[in-house]
Amino acid sequence: MGIFYRPEESVAADFIPFFHDGTYHLFYLRDWRNKERHGEGTPWFHLVTRDFVRFEDWGEALARGTEAEQDLYVFTGCALQAQGRFHIFYTGHNPHFRKSGKPEQAVMHATSDDLRTWTKQTQDTFYAPGLLEPHDWRDPFVYWDERFNAYGMLLAARKTSGPERNRGITALVTSLDFKTWTPREHFWAPDAYFTHECPDLFRIGEWRYLVYSTFSERCVTHYRKSRSLSGPWLLPDAADGGDTFDGRAFYAAKTAGDGRRRFAFGWLPTRDGEKDDGGFQWGGNLVVHELAQDAAGNLSVRAPEEVLASFGMPKPFMRASVLGAWDWNAAKAAANCDATSRFSATILGDLPDEALLETTITCSPDCAGAGLLLRADANLDSYYQVRLEPARQRVVVDRWKRAGDQPFMLERPVHLPVGAPVRLRVLVDGTCLVAYVNERVALSCRMYQRLGAQWGLFATEGRAAFEGLALRVRGSS
Repeated sequence: MGIFYRPEESVAADFIPFFHDGTYHLFYLRDWRNKERHGEGTPWFHLVTRDFVRFEDWGEALARGTEAEQDLYVFTGCALQAQGRFHIFYTGHNPHFRKSGKPEQAVMHATSDDLRTWTKQTQDTFYAPGLLEPHDWRDPFVYWDERFNAYGMLLAARKTSGPERNRGITALVTSLDFKTWTPREHFWAPDAYFTHECPDLFRIGEWRYLVYSTFSERCVTHYRKSRSLSGPWLLPDAADGGDTFDGRAFYAAKTAGDGRRRFAFGWLPTRDGEKDDGGFQWGGNLVVHELAQDAAGNLSVRAPEEVLASFGMPKPFMRASVLGAWDWNAAKAAANCDATSRFSATILGDLPDEALLETTITCSPDCAGAGLLLRADANLDSYYQVRLEPARQRVVVDRWKRAGDQPFMLERPVHLPVGAPVRLRVLVDGTCLVAYVNERVALSCRMYQRLGAQWGLFATEGRAAFEGLALRVRGSS
């Protein structure tokens, strides 16, 4: 099994993480994408892990309902322990109900005494109150709200008036018994989105964080910060990545932690036809980022230590210059390249299907770009690039060949000080790629169509130094 979990013959969508007794329980929406063989609807399945590398499959947690029931699709929610039991609150979605005038979505409840066997409490189902759209009432997240001395529940919802694309809100209801829920003033109503899905709320120190995902303006997971549950919910500083944890290919992230560390659990979507330029699909592989907080309360992401530790000692690599001149320092696993007024590249050997690539890159002020080549052929007629562009303050995943003036695949803003060393880590697992820059910014992507077996380095229009070059594979010593 790879480091980016995906269930057999299916995909995983929204993950609902819950930490209990030293273990992360990851509930997720499973989709076979085959109605004829597997039927319609999505159930919740259940994984457990301690290290985000080894997973134990506990099987189906919440079965989907029938076409006549509210929860034909068991959509996103939350898990918690309260009042002496374990609880799941989830979205019951049935697209067939709209035709008969019934709400498509409702909040539903299930309970358990052992986290394994769950009983649906259908009598606790409730719907959107008046003045909110009945078909958008989903993704419940339950927390303790000290303002009301009660449990609060955040929901993705929409107002019934105003410009259509600006009606999205994070709704709030409260309860003492998990059976009767009282609507409150909207938790966050920025009039900025069609809707903001999958709300998540947590605290680190003096700061509280509201996490949400959007699919209309950009398909991406955002966050806001505040010192109070009452807001204001502030846009974080934009120096590294802005208000997002990753790019377009990391969605519906929700978080969990053990009180010392916190992680964001999202999914890397597959693409239509398994093509690099195919449309993004719903569901894919699990990707886990560790979150870190800076002095100003902004969040950054890095690879979990447990994932990095699963890779062994560096493997030897060759040094074959394909374009330009390269100087090598074997003792430091380092290379220097003067690519002034040109493109230079070197091939370093075979790239396994699952690998961790590491280096620190220092670019001259005039350098247009430098980085790693992945899945390259020996003649450099086909490859992927993870490219740092200091002048544009971004990291890019690109490919060659690409049609005409088709742009690069994905990009992410990142602070790249002129002349400063930049730490780059890239995790490769089959078609999945996740790059981490300076332990602060992540960029996830798919690689489907470049099937070369080599890796290497490149630089263009300037000088670049690469130090600490390493290729590691899982379980090697």
